[in-house]
Amino acid sequence: MPPRLNKRQQREQDELLALGKASSTDDASSEDEKALSVPASGPAGFAALFTPEDDREVESEDDGPSQPTKTRKPKKKKKKAAAAPPPDSNVSHTGTEPSASAPARHATLAKSTTPAKKGKGKGKKVDDRDDLDKALAELSVKYPDLHNVTSASSVGASSNSALASLLTVSVSHLDSEAEMRKFFGSKAVIAAKSSESGPSIPKRRGVAGAGTQRSQLTRPQPSWAMMKQREGLSSRPLTEDEIQRMPGSSNGPVPGERWWTVEYSKKYRGATKTFMQAVGSGDPEALWRVLQKLPWHVDTLLQLSEVFRHREEYSQAVDYVDRALFAYERAFMGAFSFTNGTNRLDFDHVENRPFFLALHRQVTHRRGCFRTAFEFGRLLYSLDPWIDPHGVLLHLDFLSIKCGMGQWLLDVWNEFDSRARGGKVLRGNHLDPSALPGWAFARALALRAREGNDNTQTAGNSTDALKQAILAFPSVVPLLADKSDISLSGEVRSHKAFRIYTDSSSFATAAESVLHLLSHLYAQRSAPLWKSASLSKWFQTTVDGIIPQLNAQRSNTMRERFLRMYAPTTTQYSVYRHVLVLEQTYRSLFSFIPRDVMLAKQLACDPLPPLSAVTRYDDDFFKGAEDIFAIQPRSRRAQQADQRALERLIPDPAVRGQMQALFDANPGLVQQLPGGIVQFVQMMGEMPDDALEDMMMGAAMMGGNGERQADRGVMPGEMPGDQEPEDVPPVNEVAGGDEGMEEDDEEEDVEEEYIAVSIYVARVRKRLIGGIPQPMPVRVVRNLLNRLWGVTGGTAPAANEQPSDDDSDLGERDYGGVD
Repeated sequence: MPPRLNKRQQREQDELLALGKASSTDDASSEDEKALSVPASGPAGFAALFTPEDDREVESEDDGPSQPTKTRKPKKKKKKAAAAPPPDSNVSHTGTEPSASAPARHATLAKSTTPAKKGKGKGKKVDDRDDLDKALAELSVKYPDLHNVTSASSVGASSNSALASLLTVSVSHLDSEAEMRKFFGSKAVIAAKSSESGPSIPKRRGVAGAGTQRSQLTRPQPSWAMMKQREGLSSRPLTEDEIQRMPGSSNGPVPGERWWTVEYSKKYRGATKTFMQAVGSGDPEALWRVLQKLPWHVDTLLQLSEVFRHREEYSQAVDYVDRALFAYERAFMGAFSFTNGTNRLDFDHVENRPFFLALHRQVTHRRGCFRTAFEFGRLLYSLDPWIDPHGVLLHLDFLSIKCGMGQWLLDVWNEFDSRARGGKVLRGNHLDPSALPGWAFARALALRAREGNDNTQTAGNSTDALKQAILAFPSVVPLLADKSDISLSGEVRSHKAFRIYTDSSSFATAAESVLHLLSHLYAQRSAPLWKSASLSKWFQTTVDGIIPQLNAQRSNTMRERFLRMYAPTTTQYSVYRHVLVLEQTYRSLFSFIPRDVMLAKQLACDPLPPLSAVTRYDDDFFKGAEDIFAIQPRSRRAQQADQRALERLIPDPAVRGQMQALFDANPGLVQQLPGGIVQFVQMMGEMPDDALEDMMMGAAMMGGNGERQADRGVMPGEMPGDQEPEDVPPVNEVAGGDEGMEEDDEEEDVEEEYIAVSIYVARVRKRLIGGIPQPMPVRVVRNLLNRLWGVTGGTAPAANEQPSDDDSDLGERDYGGVD
């Protein structure tokens, strides 16, 4: 049934129906009437703005206040004398044919409205700008200088948006498994995973594990611990004062950029403090204890990843790096995005540096999946493209060529090169890829590959680019030729520009040392790209023909830009940090790093902290941190919940009181069971007899602060205000009364400890159930009491009672204590 129309809508529909009928039957109708005619199947005019849902909620003024929607039978409407049209113009709800007076009235309306519509195009030109546009136009005439400012800001914004588009990360290419499936197929990848991880664990429905959570950076595994929203990590944008403090921000913030930092909670700070203590002790087991308390502590995950890498367990090393990335990704939920290329992370905050390190490790671990490594490298570069703290540009020159992203390298090169030539400086003394030796040679390879795919390109572009690279950075030539097995002439080998240096002792400035370090680095990493016969021949021919230009050259613009760029210590540290993270692979390059840098105190979790660091792991940072191993007092609500759970487990109040007294009398149990007495009762039915007895004895020997009670001169299990029972002799008498035995005798100490525990068990039995009729507890509690004290009946046996014949297989039991 169609929705019921109100009176106003009904009138408009009737009039339009009449107009449509008249225009279809009368060929002499005017153009105005034809223009207003519409199909009779749907509403028009204002009626077209309403939907059936609107009709149910909004009533016209004629209908009065709105009423609840309900099914009504169609009925005739009453006519109003003042507002209703003539009787013959009404159309009943059942579709009665309209009269001829309605078209005449619509023709009159059409004649009055049509000239206004035609006047828009033929009459006086109407200014269709809104008030805001008019105000801006007046301001531009009154203040012409504002136009120049607006133009300059728009140019800077457009330039930065071009860079942001180049830094945009392709999330689909962050999955290494997807890349491997393209090369080897799904079956091979599944078989390789099953052989590495062993038998697969079937997933259970209804269980929300880490594998069910979504991630852009990793592929969460079901074996991971369940993660909460942020696990102690959160992010916030930097204030304007913090941005102005950053190095190189003298020109103000770059348009479109947003700077962020990560913050630690008190619990996370406490875990970090414990982690630092564990690293200082050199005990790997201490790292596992940190993960038991906080499974998503990133510093610990990265440290354990290095442990597995040194053991050559690479799959486990990659898994722990994935967990670290997943933990930080959860902290960035909100406005921070990896895919827009405009979000930055301040490296001077120590809370952000684990994320930089995790991404760098991910780039190095994905050596077989070059496109995945490239995307992670581009993500790392987008976090701070001006300083590049981990020197990921030194990875991207190789990865972009290896994975077929040469055009991206050319676009980034052209973007920075045009800024350098035009004198556009957006942010202080920043890193410029167009002045790096590796990027200069990689650019020649990218142009060479594009010329092979595009016939419109000439071979001179790539050759000119290679000549520019050789003239600017001749130190790369002999190193690359040796690594790629390219033969060079004797004239080239003897030229002083192609001399090979192996350390920094021959250079006057640190920038020159960095240049030769990067020459070695590019030659070692990118040598496989030049080993093809065609490229080797091209390289050899170009080098032989460049000697005259090299002899005539007095200075080189690209080389001078490089030396100015690496004059500050901040940019030098990015190269040093890059080599230190790689450690084993490029240990021969340590000779180019200054000695004071190598001797500086640094950790694997934070290699070479920046000199401009705002926060670092020190006493001020850990002020107010929580001790993750301290027993946290349970809240009132938790205590009430424990009481209700205990009532369900032990309905009998007498037995419940006994168990509570037993638990409260042993502070060692409180330390072992953070879940309280509820966890204690639940574990009783699950633990075997020997394990439960060991736990009770261990708790008996521990005090309230985890201290042995015997060391404090207190009997194990002694309660406040206890009096020594008359029937319990001193410990030395129980042991045999030998006062001359030595205390350092190990066997006698063990015997004394065993006797002390026996006294404790006898005292607790006598205090709790001795002579008291045992109520009917739940099965778990009764079994516990039976296992601990051998209570088989309703009451504890007397001191002089002997075990029956039925208990002979259990051995002799001393129910009266030690005498």
